[in-house]
Amino acid sequence: MQTAEISRRYIDYFAQRGHTVVPSASLVSDDPTLLFTVAGMVPFVPYLTGVVPAPFPRAVDVQKCIRTNDIEEVGKTARHGTFFQMLGNWSFGDYFKEGAIEFAWDLLTKSEADGGLGFAERDLWVTVYETDDEAAALWQKIAGLPADRIQRMGKSDNYWHTGQPGPGGPCSEIYFDRGPKYGRDGGPAVDDDRFTEIWNLVFMQELIANVTSKVDFDVVGPLPKKNIDTGMGLERVAFIKQGVENMYETDQVRPVLDLAAEISGRRYGADHEDDVRMRIVADHIRSSLMLMSDGVTPSNEGRGYILRRLLRRSIRAMRLIGVEGPTFGELFAASRDAMKAAYPEVERDYGHIAQLAQGEEEIFLRTLSAGTSILDLAVAKTKDAGREELAGDTAFLLHDTYGFPIELTLEMAEEAGIAVDRGAFDTLMSDQRARAKADAKSKKKVLADLSVYGEFRAKGETVFTGYTDLTTETSVLGLLVDGRPAQLATAGQTVEVILAETSLYAESGGQAPDQGRIVGDGFELEVLDVQKPVKGLISHTAKVVRGEVGVGQGATTLVDEDYRRGATQAHSGTHLVHAALRQVLGPNAHQAGSFNKAGYLRLDFGWNKALSPETRTEIEEIANNAVRDNLEVVTREMPLDEAKSLGAMALFGEKYGDVVRVVDIGGPWSRELCAGTHVRTSAEVGMINLIGESSVGATSRRVESLVGIEAFRQFAAERALVQELTQSLKTRPDQLVDRIGDLLQSLKTAEKKIQAFEARALNDRVPALAAKASRVGDVLLVAEAVGSLGSGDELRSLATSVRGQLGDAASVVALVAEVGGKPLAIVATSPAARDAGANAGALAKTMAGILGGGGGGKPDLAQGGGSDLGAIPAALDAARAAFAG
Repeated sequence: MQTAEISRRYIDYFAQRGHTVVPSASLVSDDPTLLFTVAGMVPFVPYLTGVVPAPFPRAVDVQKCIRTNDIEEVGKTARHGTFFQMLGNWSFGDYFKEGAIEFAWDLLTKSEADGGLGFAERDLWVTVYETDDEAAALWQKIAGLPADRIQRMGKSDNYWHTGQPGPGGPCSEIYFDRGPKYGRDGGPAVDDDRFTEIWNLVFMQELIANVTSKVDFDVVGPLPKKNIDTGMGLERVAFIKQGVENMYETDQVRPVLDLAAEISGRRYGADHEDDVRMRIVADHIRSSLMLMSDGVTPSNEGRGYILRRLLRRSIRAMRLIGVEGPTFGELFAASRDAMKAAYPEVERDYGHIAQLAQGEEEIFLRTLSAGTSILDLAVAKTKDAGREELAGDTAFLLHDTYGFPIELTLEMAEEAGIAVDRGAFDTLMSDQRARAKADAKSKKKVLADLSVYGEFRAKGETVFTGYTDLTTETSVLGLLVDGRPAQLATAGQTVEVILAETSLYAESGGQAPDQGRIVGDGFELEVLDVQKPVKGLISHTAKVVRGEVGVGQGATTLVDEDYRRGATQAHSGTHLVHAALRQVLGPNAHQAGSFNKAGYLRLDFGWNKALSPETRTEIEEIANNAVRDNLEVVTREMPLDEAKSLGAMALFGEKYGDVVRVVDIGGPWSRELCAGTHVRTSAEVGMINLIGESSVGATSRRVESLVGIEAFRQFAAERALVQELTQSLKTRPDQLVDRIGDLLQSLKTAEKKIQAFEARALNDRVPALAAKASRVGDVLLVAEAVGSLGSGDELRSLATSVRGQLGDAASVVALVAEVGGKPLAIVATSPAARDAGANAGALAKTMAGILGGGGGGKPDLAQGGGSDLGAIPAALDAARAAFAG
C-alpha cells in the first residue's frame, strides 16, 4: 500500500465520521519557542489548551513534521527520520476514550477491501498508563484484546503533557509485532524494536502544575473539557504495509536512495556502512526539499542552520560512498517526483528550491576542497614530527572555521595512516556548546505565557477596521501589566491593551505596526507596538501618558495619518519593486522576505549574483513607470484556491488561511496575496529610489529603497551635494564626473612625485647615517634617532639602505623615528654580524621594552614600538650597550 494511499484512507475514514479535514500547517512553527513543527499536535495547541476556541468539534489531518534531536541515529534504525508525517484525529470536548479507541481499532483492523488498513488483530499490542483502568477495560471490551497484550507503563512512556503547566493526560499506544526475526517476544515493555509503535492516543483530561520534568508534576484537577489528541506515524505504517525493512525503503524515500546508489556505483544492501550513508542521503534530501518548500533558506543560525546541516551531511555522506562531484540536481529532482503527489508545492516551487540547493552544494564543495588542502598539510606536519595522531585542535579548527565535518576528517586521516585525537576534539566541542548555551540563555527573551490571552480570545476575534478607517470607537476587553491581567493602568505605566475593535495595524507580512494613540474619557495612551500574540487576537502595547484606563471602558483608536500614509506607500512600493524584479530577472527572482515601514522598504529575493548598475536602474525605472501610470489598486477576499487559480502570487514560505486577501496593482501586472495596507492607486506611492543592493546569502540578494517623501528628500540632498561640488570645482553638473576624474588623476601624479621626492630624500640621508657607524665590540653599529617619518615602511627602507651602504662588514643598524606620534624602532643586521651573534629580533624587543611597548622579528630584520617618545635616547643607549662587550 503506497504512502499516499494510507494517508487518503485515513483522511477519508475520519471525514466520513464527522471530522473536519485540516490541511497541514507549515514546518515553520508559529510557536515562538519552537524552530519547527516537531509533532502533529503543535498546530492544535491553542485549541487543546483553550487559548483559542476550536473552530470545529473534531478534526483530521496529515501534519508534516521536522525533528533533528536524534539526527545521529538517522540511517541506523528503522524508524528515525528528520522529516515525518503524522496522521491525527482530534476531538475538542466531543468524543473521548471510548470513541478514540473504537475509531483506531476499526480503521487498523478493517480489511483493505472495506477501506481499512488491514492489520491482523493478532499482530497488535497496546500500552496504557499504569493507573488507567478505564482505558484497559475499553481495549478489552472494544478490541477483545487479552489482558496480557495490554501492558501498563509509567509516566515516562504513557503520560502526555507539554512540559509546561496546563493540560495533560494519560495516553494509550498501539504497537505492531514485526515478528521473532526482529527481537524478543513479550510485548513493547520487553523490546521496542520488534514491537514498533504506530499510533498514540492521548486522553487529555487533567490540569497539571509544578512541572519540573517529564515525570515530576502535580495533577491539580480535571479539565473543563476533555480532548482527544492522536498521532499515527505515516512512515512507520508505510514500511510495515509495504513489507520493507525501514522507512527509508518506502515509496516516498526509496527513489533517492536508489539514485544515490546508482550515482556511487555501489549496491544498496552490500555493505552496512554504505547502507547507512545512502539512507542519510535519502532522508536528508527529502527533509531539505520540504523545508525549502516552506520558505526556509540555508544560513548560519536558527532554522537555516538546521537546513544547512542537513544539506552538508548529505554531501558528506555522498562523499563517503565515493562521489565527490555535485549531485543535488539529480537527487532533489528524484525527491520532488516522489513527494509531489502528496505536496504539489514542491513541484510548483522547484525552480527556487533547486537554485537554493545547488548554490549551497557549490559553496560546500569549495569548502571541502579548501579544508582538504589544510588537512593534507596538517597530516604531513604530524608525520614529519613523528606523531601518529592528528591534534584535536586542528580537527576542531577544520570543523569550526571551515565547516569540515569531523567524520570526514577521521576518514581522511585514517586513509593517510594516522588517527585523530578525538578526545581533545570532543572536549573543544563540549566547551563551545557550553559557551553557546550560556550565551543563548543570557540573550533569551522572557516569553509571555500565551494562556493569559485565552480569556480574551474566547470573546471572539479582534475586528480590524484599519483598511477603511483610521479612527475606531471600541471598548477595553482586557489589560495586562507585566504579563499579568490587571483591572486598571495609571499614568506612567506600560500596559498591553486588548480591544474589541482597532484601526491600528498589527505587525505582519513584513509591514511594521502602526503608530498612533488610544484615547477615552479621562485617559490617553501612546501606542508603542501592535502585535498578534495568538491567532485572531490583536494586542496593543502602550504607555499611559495621561489619566487611568480600566477594563470595560470605552476607547477610540487613532492611527497616525502621516505614518500610515508612508507605510502604505512603502508596502505598495514593495509590490511594485517585486513585480519589476521578476520582469527584469525572470520568475526565479522570487520574494523571500520583506520589511517595510513609513518611507522605507527592503526586499529579499532568490538570486545568486550581484545586480549590475544597469539592471538596478532598469528595475527602478519599471517600478517608477508603474507609479507614473497611476495603476488602480484593488483588494479582494476569496478562497485560497480561487486566488491561486487567478495567478495570485503566494509568497515563498508565507502561511495563508482558507480565505485570503488578494491585492492587484494594474490587474494582473502585480497580483499577490497580502494582508497589508495599500494605496488606492500606484501614483500615491510617489517615488521609488533604490539606495542599495547586497548579498544576504549564497542564493539571496536584498534591495533597499526609499519611498515617497523620503525618496524625494534623498534626491534633494544629492542635488544639493552636486550643486556644492559644481560651485567648488567651477564646472557644470554634466561635466562633474570628468572634472573629478581629472582631479583624481592629477592627485595620483602628484602623489607619485611626492613619493619619488621622499625616496630621494631618504636616500640622501643614507651616506650621512652610514658615516656615523662606530665599532662596538665585534660589529659596526649605527644607533641613531632620525626624527619624524611618515610611515614604518620609510624607516625600514632607511635602515636596510644604511645596512647595504656598510657592505660586507659585520654591521648592526638600529634606527628610531617618531611615526604617527609614537616611537618606532627598526633593527637590521648583516650576515657577518649574525655570524658574530647579533640578533635583530632580540635587540628590537629590548628597545621596544624601554619605549613602553613590545617588538621582535627575524634575526636579520625586526621592529618594535611603544608610546614613550622621551625614552628614545635610553633605547639607543641600550642598543649600544648590547654590543659594548
